[in-house]
Amino acid sequence: MATDPSSNPDSILGQEFLTWLWYQSDVAPAFFKTENGEPFLVSMEKRITVSGGEGDARETAAVSATVESPLREARMGLNRGKKVTRALVHLSKDELAFDVSLKADDFSLNSLKTPKIDKTDKDDDPDALVLEKIALVETCVHLLDSLYRQFLQLRLDPQGWGRTVSGIHDWMAGRIGAGTGVE
Repeated sequence: MATDPSSNPDSILGQEFLTWLWYQSDVAPAFFKTENGEPFLVSMEKRITVSGGEGDARETAAVSATVESPLREARMGLNRGKKVTRALVHLSKDELAFDVSLKADDFSLNSLKTPKIDKTDKDDDPDALVLEKIALVETCVHLLDSLYRQFLQLRLDPQGWGRTVSGIHDWMAGRIGAGTGVE
């Protein structure tokens, strides 16, 4: 018998993380920093999956953004009590850009697109391409760790989390939007 993924405490924390990440990246995309205080940008504007309900009544909406409909159906799902269960997250730092698909149930990375590697000097050292790709993956994981650290610091502060939840509700209701600088 399959268990309901929404009853898993890790899943609930993952859903809160992805919802917070969507909210924060929408209202203050420059909010994010590494442990060293280096800023980086986050956006979640391409693809988001929201789910709600239990058992046979469980509903899921996987939404891909278009210019005409920027994740509107996913936002409506949030307003109706659904939770973010999967998202395509875009991270950029300096000239590096990554796209990574995160799953709330188990914090797994379902896909990771790193920047293209310059292959012009591949004849010099055959291991160089592999090592460069590994370094790019490590950079992306470091940025994801920084995001989760920021989330946990906020989530474990009852007052800060209460203000954030209030902000998320305002954002879902359309009372605040992109670029408002809410932190």
